Amino acid sequence: MDFKELVHARRAVNFFDPDREVPATLLKEMVELAAQTPSSFNLQPWSLMVLRDADEKQRLQKLAMNQEKVSQAPVTLIVLGDREGWKAENPFVEKVFQENIKAGIMSEAQRDWFDSTREKIYGYSDEAAQAFACKNAGFFAMSLMLAGKALGLDTHPMDGFDHHGVRREFNIPENYWVPLLLAVGYFDKTKTLAPPKWRKGYEDIVVSFDK
Repeated sequence: MDFKELVHARRAVNFFDPDREVPATLLKEMVELAAQTPSSFNLQPWSLMVLRDADEKQRLQKLAMNQEKVSQAPVTLIVLGDREGWKAENPFVEKVFQENIKAGIMSEAQRDWFDSTREKIYGYSDEAAQAFACKNAGFFAMSLMLAGKALGLDTHPMDGFDHHGVRREFNIPENYWVPLLLAVGYFDKTKTLAPPKWRKGYEDIVVSFDK
């Protein structure tokens, strides 16, 4: 399907077929397609926890307003945004820098600029670090949903959960924020798919502000 078809075909489905598994190879392909998502300085401050175990999903469901799709879906992802993903001590920061040198995009002489600019943009406040983590993880999550649909999978993003409870229950370090959970699987065709929801149009979206 082309991109226009893909965008309209992707839906946040409420019911998953509990008897139809998502092959590990297909999930890996979905994640690696989504990994092509652009990110700030290409730092890619996103990670995923992949829950397949029934007990793990039940533990998560209790912290997610008891939404049945958390445990019904064959895979539920905990999407993570690293609030410290811009810091020099993060191993991926050095990896990105070295890969930029290899590609001829940057030189070793630009290290100080690379470090100071990241600090200036993302390190000046807790809010800036939070925004850095959440916006980039959000980009990645949207790509996961579109990649999943392109591969024949259905998804449902969720932000109705006890964020701090999830972090405690799954031993998630403090540097990570959990922007959303993502159920992944196949729509249960014995159920009725709700009609598409209303969306803003161009005139609703474009704004201007008078002085």
